Amino acid sequence: MLETLGSSLFCHIVTQRLLLLQLLQSLDRSVCPYAPEEENYEYDLVVIGGGSGGLACAKQAVQLGAKVAVLDFVKPSPRGTKWGLGGTCVNVGCIPKKLMHQASLLGEAIHDSQPYGWKLPEPESIRHDWATLTESVQNHVKSVNWVTRVDLRDQKVEYVNGLGYFKNDHTVVAVMKNQTERELSAKHVVIAVGGRPRYPDIPGAAEFGITSDDIFSLPNAPGRTLLVGAGYIGLECAGFLKGLGYDVTVMVRSILLRGFDQQMATLVGDSMVEKGISFHHRTRPLAVEKQADGRLLVRYETETDGGTATTAEDVFDTVLFAIGRQAETGTLKLANA
Repeated sequence: MLETLGSSLFCHIVTQRLLLLQLLQSLDRSVCPYAPEEENYEYDLVVIGGGSGGLACAKQAVQLGAKVAVLDFVKPSPRGTKWGLGGTCVNVGCIPKKLMHQASLLGEAIHDSQPYGWKLPEPESIRHDWATLTESVQNHVKSVNWVTRVDLRDQKVEYVNGLGYFKNDHTVVAVMKNQTERELSAKHVVIAVGGRPRYPDIPGAAEFGITSDDIFSLPNAPGRTLLVGAGYIGLECAGFLKGLGYDVTVMVRSILLRGFDQQMATLVGDSMVEKGISFHHRTRPLAVEKQADGRLLVRYETETDGGTATTAEDVFDTVLFAIGRQAETGTLKLANA
């Protein structure tokens, strides 16, 4: 996914990296060989979270001689979607998004090829098969899950498939799939749990909508799709879905790509309109209802220039919410740490 570095965020990242460096140096016994012995813990480091940050931290610590365990557990999305080791980037972010983007580019290239001399038999009959794409994407993701797991084993990082929470400042409890609990004591604990997509607080959103957690393994073709949110995640999804041949509408509350250069954001929006993506500006959803035929009725409100609001409704096959993300810290029991 794209990233933006404002000055405050840049300073935050630098600070966090300095803190991580201090932590890793404390794990390297060669840095201070005469330090007094401390309480005997089971691990030098326990990392809660098996995404990009947590795995990088764990593997670096092992290289410095630390004994490390990584806890990783994925709570299913409201739609029941779950995945393996590797975090957002591997499973529901960068990697599957790039694969679907590539599929979109291939589709556009087919339609653009005729003026360059490519003769296609009945080009109007060319259709994309969603099930084949998602199967290929998920097969690739699972291969990365496996390679990641093997890499941890080879580097002597212990993998614990459990949901972690703090018992105290040096003890983490892992709740396993069978609901048994295992305690792990550690000199240091790193929290690297990442975040998950947010749903708006409106009727039917979590019950009938999906997020980027679900789109890459959606069992059925999305059909006519409403993207709620105009950040980079929403616009990326809108772009590849349109390239795959689906009717796409983006609902924008305020501006496109908040936090990005707005001259570039305008150019991105104009390009998407040229490709046939519809935009509802200054609009927010009010409710999502499932109709008898399985399609989704969306009621929404649009602010007018006079400051008043008008309401309307439309029907879609899929509603994807991309309104932001929130930290996955609710089950950590941080007050115990």
